Amino acid sequence: MSKVVFITGASNGIGKGLAEEFAKRGYQLALAARTMAALNNVKDSIVGQLPATKILCYQLDVTQAENVAAVIDQAGKGFGRLDIVIANAGIGGGGSVGSGKLAQDIAVIATNVIGAIATIDAAMARFKQQGSGQIVAISSVAAFRGMPGAASYCASKAALSTYMQSLETETINTNIHTTTFFPGYIDTDINNMLKSRPFLISVAKAAPMMVNMIENKVKRSTVPPYPWRFVGQVLKVLPNRFFAGKKMA
Repeated sequence: MSKVVFITGASNGIGKGLAEEFAKRGYQLALAARTMAALNNVKDSIVGQLPATKILCYQLDVTQAENVAAVIDQAGKGFGRLDIVIANAGIGGGGSVGSGKLAQDIAVIATNVIGAIATIDAAMARFKQQGSGQIVAISSVAAFRGMPGAASYCASKAALSTYMQSLETETINTNIHTTTFFPGYIDTDINNMLKSRPFLISVAKAAPMMVNMIENKVKRSTVPPYPWRFVGQVLKVLPNRFFAGKKMA
């Protein structure tokens, strides 16, 4: 029986790339995003190449946390089970502290933290009932330190990373597995306006790498693993003055 993967933010970027890669490997897909038209385009593209793939699409804004569990439950009933849930939906934005962009900062936290936690919490509840499953969270190398001009984004990804670390401890010696990714610069709409994107890779290159690690139940990894595994450790220890005057956005 084919495994089933549920992906939030599946209409573009990393989410879309993961959906396409999982479909190539014979998985069935439950895809969620805010815009059904974009989701249906992803579905049509995949089914056009892989007609045997079963895909169910769900309109979901993860910031409406009260709706997340119901959608995951609906997807579980639609397929009979879920094997992997990927909390991928995320946004960039915000700005320097005190720059008048509080509304954008709040939106970043609402999507990247509250929306992700709602997704993970609902997945965990289902997997406890099933007795097995895997939860995947998409954090960022931005979680490794606070960067000027991106306080809310860095904070959101650090919060998600810490939340997943707690979940890792809660699932030790169970059949529920966790994976947390820390992508570097992957060529998507969330970062294509930036002047500098070191070590940039395409979604087409990142997605197979990530699915391989999911299937191998890797707990935590940067994407790609190198050079970001090394760079991430350096970021954590560099003095604040090194970043003064520099902005991510």
